[in-house]
Amino acid sequence: MSSRRLGYLLKHAALRLAEFTGPALAPYGIDGRELGVLSVIDAPEPLSQQEAAQRLGIDRTTMVAMVDALEGKGLVARRPHPGDRRKNAVELTERGRETMRLAVPAVEEAERAFLSALPQDERRLFHDALDRLV
Repeated sequence: MSSRRLGYLLKHAALRLAEFTGPALAPYGIDGRELGVLSVIDAPEPLSQQEAAQRLGIDRTTMVAMVDALEGKGLVARRPHPGDRRKNAVELTERGRETMRLAVPAVEEAERAFLSALPQDERRLFHDALDRLV
């Protein structure tokens, strides 16, 4: 039965999780993918667009589009990379930092709600197993 296949279950679990996280992020004007990009860019050292794309496992064209959208929302800014002037570093703006400060707890709460059908020990086990797989 296809509904028991791992790929099916993971896909539908991700869709179900999005039903929780989408509304949690809506007040901040971002979606889950954009939060992922902001999280990677929120690094101690400035990252180039290419470095951020590599960390996210996305292609360069997609990364440029994502950064363009986030820049349009005033959440990130491109600046000359301090270590290599041929590259652009992407950094959070003050508004981007504030969005992260508010959005991350909202998503964490949405994730807790998503996992609430599982007992606490199974939540930890599920999260740890996925972390090891990824």
